[in-house]
Amino acid sequence: MFSQLGLGPTACASLARLGYETPTPIQLKAIPLVLSGVDLLARAQTGTGKTAAFGLPIIDRLSRLDSGAGRRTPRCLVLVPTRELAVQVHQALAGYAAPTRLRIAAIYGGVGMGAQIQALRRGVDIVVATPGRLIDHLERRTVDLSAVDVLTLDEGDRMLDMGFLPALRTVVAALPRRRQTLLFSATLSEAITGLAAEFTRDAVRVDVSPQQVVAATVTHQVHHVAVERKRDVLTHILTQQGVDRALVFCKTKRGANRVGEDLERRGVRAGVIHGNKSQGARSRALDDFKTGRVRVLVATDIAARGLDIAHMPLVVNFELPLVAEDYVHRVGRTGRAGQHGRAVSLVSASESGLLRQIQQVVAAPLERVAAPIPNATETSQPIESRPARTHATHGSRSARGPSHGNRDRQFSAGRRRTGAHRAASGGRSSAA
Repeated sequence: MFSQLGLGPTACASLARLGYETPTPIQLKAIPLVLSGVDLLARAQTGTGKTAAFGLPIIDRLSRLDSGAGRRTPRCLVLVPTRELAVQVHQALAGYAAPTRLRIAAIYGGVGMGAQIQALRRGVDIVVATPGRLIDHLERRTVDLSAVDVLTLDEGDRMLDMGFLPALRTVVAALPRRRQTLLFSATLSEAITGLAAEFTRDAVRVDVSPQQVVAATVTHQVHHVAVERKRDVLTHILTQQGVDRALVFCKTKRGANRVGEDLERRGVRAGVIHGNKSQGARSRALDDFKTGRVRVLVATDIAARGLDIAHMPLVVNFELPLVAEDYVHRVGRTGRAGQHGRAVSLVSASESGLLRQIQQVVAAPLERVAAPIPNATETSQPIESRPARTHATHGSRSARGPSHGNRDRQFSAGRRRTGAHRAASGGRSSAA
């Protein structure tokens, strides 16, 4: 089936090796267009296979042009909003390109620049980067973008929300004018169409997002809880039978740290990820969660963007997001690929207005459920027999990254909240 989209034998063999047989809707529509060389504006939810939708045809085209000598300057640039998404996209592209001689590098903040500089000096064909760290390399003249002929902007709506527009303009100014530009977004808001008008030429529009913004397999429960009782109720929910893993969202980095520390004291093994954590600490926490060493991951909205976790049965909103569309992104982590998911929100009296806004965005009913009343044992003693830990890997205190690479956080700190830029993520794709 992939061969009918115009992909060559090498790309199809790579997909067969990875076990992918049937293209997703975004792949069906986007792959032939990317192969043809036209600019593209595509709306697709997270988890629908958009990385393969742009990655497969790009790798196919570059591999056909590869002479084996190895170009020293990148020919494709993929810009993403977060470190986690940069790692995820890099891993996916590396898998697709495994049978070829193409070289792929990931450039993001929170880690030292030395290894990235060495990779760029050896020569790369595809660069996956966050805007801030890429600008660091441009200023140091350790990256040359003069030969880029394909630019991909992934999760364009989130990059606008995080305030990356000035950074995007700086990067685009360093690229050749004659190039192919691919813009992928969860929404096609006025801001996104404006971005497309600025960076693309006669872009073909593709839209495969369903009208329903949240998967129908997700149930939504609301517990009205006083602020001082939230931690007790959260512990009760997380320690119920059948809850083997959960993702807990907080509004702030400090709040995420406090919730993670409180869960550890109560015997619930938890990891914490947010923008002030070093990349190493965030990667370790995510790896511990995926492997089961911790069963609860506490996160802020920005840090959780781009997380790719196969099965997430429960998402808990310890605090409601300030923007209703962020609720959609949060609960989009559960109920993927037809699996049942549950979203639980702990709502204080001051958050009632936010709850009404969320209900306007989410078509599914938000079921009001009486908050559980934890017994004295649950609130005063550790839940599990294992001793509580305060290991730095799991976020007992805020760990800042190296001095290099803070530019991404600086751009994020000034992000613009427009409130209508985003839509939800749906089921997991056959080729992510």
